[in-house]
Amino acid sequence: MASNEIDVRTLINDRPLSGYQKLIVLLGFIVIALDGFDITLMGFIAPELKSEWGVGNHQLGMVISAALIGLTIGALLSGPLADWMGRRVIIINSVFFFGLWTLITAFSQNIEQMIFFRFMTGLGLGAAMPNVGTLISEYAPEKKRSFIITVVFCGFTFGAALGGFAASWIIPQMGWHALLLLGGILPLLSVPLLLAKLPESVRFLVTKRASPERIGKIVEKLAPGSTDANTRYTLPPLVAPGKGSMQIVVSPQYRFGSVMLWLGYFMALFLVYLLGSWLPTLVKGIGMSVAQAAVITALYQAGGTAGSLFAGWLMDRVNPHRALGVIYLLGACFTVLIGLASHSSVMLGVLALACGFCLNGANTGMNALSAHYYPTEARATGSSWMHGVGRIGAILSAFAGAEMLALGWGFERIFAIIAIPAVITACAIFLKGIRGFNRQAQLPTGEIAKSI
Repeated sequence: MASNEIDVRTLINDRPLSGYQKLIVLLGFIVIALDGFDITLMGFIAPELKSEWGVGNHQLGMVISAALIGLTIGALLSGPLADWMGRRVIIINSVFFFGLWTLITAFSQNIEQMIFFRFMTGLGLGAAMPNVGTLISEYAPEKKRSFIITVVFCGFTFGAALGGFAASWIIPQMGWHALLLLGGILPLLSVPLLLAKLPESVRFLVTKRASPERIGKIVEKLAPGSTDANTRYTLPPLVAPGKGSMQIVVSPQYRFGSVMLWLGYFMALFLVYLLGSWLPTLVKGIGMSVAQAAVITALYQAGGTAGSLFAGWLMDRVNPHRALGVIYLLGACFTVLIGLASHSSVMLGVLALACGFCLNGANTGMNALSAHYYPTEARATGSSWMHGVGRIGAILSAFAGAEMLALGWGFERIFAIIAIPAVITACAIFLKGIRGFNRQAQLPTGEIAKSI
């Protein structure tokens, strides 16, 4: 490499993680935490709405579904926009958007207004998560990318837990309106910080042929003293020039892998949302107390944080498709075993923890898998479309859970059946690893053999 030319991919991959990159990771964690805080708020205020407004479960379901529909649309639309306008502008606008609409939701006068406001909030929430994953992946060295992405996405469970603690104090003291006010104010307060500190993806700027001065300012923060006024910045092209991001995602080179990511994430979110939403009801239905059901469900959620870190760590050390596929298969086994453990609350808790470790952890790993797969020119679109299709599975899970309960299926049968989506996800990941794994196109020659 000539002294006046810098390959930004090689620069990021060959250097230790700098303080500037750690700052970007922290900002990404904050955005994901705010996202998790906001998404889970409705679960905490639902009992208050039932008593104050007299609404039924069906109407509350519509409020939750409205946010999920907004999440789906926001994810599908934001990816192409981020590949056109940049990751930074979409992330900052999404945080402002969901903060503003959460603030407005606090002033809802009836359930119809709340349904509309939560839909609008969902549009912003859906744009945040996949684009944060994209930005972080483009500042992470490829050897550590999976682990760094999963660390950032642990912010979701952190934010959700923070929301639970906040709700336990704020709602009894000040009411549900105050919790929504907090959920809106926190994102809005973070916007000035993001405007001041969050950079655009340097890889994106190079592909868009931004000015050398703009790219150089970021590169200097990544590697002080590495640039001068004559430095040129390059990024090896991975796709034919002139193709749009949506064309790349569905092009012959990426089509099969895209479909497998969509199928896998659809089934994965279907299962995870189904368990997260209906596990307390199912456990209570076999004669256990409300407190036991809450603890077992909390253990299921808690397993996800440790599982996410483990999945990211493992994906950086072995073939990521094999790693995720095996973790999903183990999650399917633990799901079946939950159905066989109805006699013991202790055993149910242990199995729920193990199930959350595998399924929630592997779901976080899917974000790293999609970030590895797509080139810079289409990474935001590919990741966002995977999220959008996955959210459709989350929406359908609410209806599927209600239908299983209506059919009167037994505890053992229900868990045997809902393990099937985990098996389908594992198969989709294995197939993508065989036929659609293009990561070797993005690695130095010496690393190709290790990745296939």
